[in-house]
Amino acid sequence: MQDESEDLMVQAAWYYHVEGMTQANIAARLNLTRRRVNEMLAQAHETGLVSVHFNSPLSLCAELEARLCNRFGLEAAVVVPTPSDPALVHKVLGKATADYLTRLINARKPRTIGLGWGTTLRETIMSARPQNFEELEVYSIMGGLTHGTEINTFEIVRSFAERFGASGNYLVAPIYMDSAEARGAIVAQNSFRKALEAICNADVGLVSVGDVSGRSLQVRYGLPEGVTPNDLVNAGAVGDVIGRYVDSEGRQIDHPLNHQVMSPELGDFRKIPTRIVASGGEHKHTIMRAVVGAGHVNVVVTDADCATHLLADRAEI
Repeated sequence: MQDESEDLMVQAAWYYHVEGMTQANIAARLNLTRRRVNEMLAQAHETGLVSVHFNSPLSLCAELEARLCNRFGLEAAVVVPTPSDPALVHKVLGKATADYLTRLINARKPRTIGLGWGTTLRETIMSARPQNFEELEVYSIMGGLTHGTEINTFEIVRSFAERFGASGNYLVAPIYMDSAEARGAIVAQNSFRKALEAICNADVGLVSVGDVSGRSLQVRYGLPEGVTPNDLVNAGAVGDVIGRYVDSEGRQIDHPLNHQVMSPELGDFRKIPTRIVASGGEHKHTIMRAVVGAGHVNVVVTDADCATHLLADRAEI
């Protein structure tokens, strides 16, 4: 392109960015071709004559998404503004997860999805628009409880399948068996062995994580009698993913629960190509850092404060 005078470039840039004129109207105003106007606008950016600034909280989220992907080698990241009311974080994340998952299913046409449970996943289902993915099969990725809809594995899979027009497959088992031997006996049965194999052969996994405070549904309702949060903390736990308690580095701790849990081994879970974690809130910062940092997941849906924590150097925490 021939060098244009700065005056002409300024005029074109002003008309386009400030007055909102189309390139066709600018070309007519300045007696130029549309191609020449397009070239001048590009040159205005390249030379620094024009710079773009976003005055939206969503611009910060976009920056955090890019940084998360770069830092942790993620397939994708979705970051939403942290709500001023902490009670709304599940709802906000649920909507973001539903939107992302719907786009993913439409684009990639996965055959199977493995599904965990929790409040954020319940909100994901409630926020999703009804779809008709007849070829899609949904599997429970872990055993569950019957206390409420968000921790009832049957209810989570059933409602997900209903909302997305998919078929549901259930892992009919509690989250924790009474002993490692009891788990071994159950998993040895052909139906359960095939169910766990199907989970690990899924195209997509969608899970949440839990901390070790009283805010965790699993701590409140899922721990077997005689096991306390302090027991887990003393063993090094900062929280769980698919019912498996891990330390601050994402390593499974040495505790009997990790031999009693009805879910795949973490190594098998990581065979799922796309592993999404949808979780946030201040109480989830440490467990999110452990799970994301260890590479147990490769897609993150979280809030801006949690994303900022994930990106902070450990010395800053």
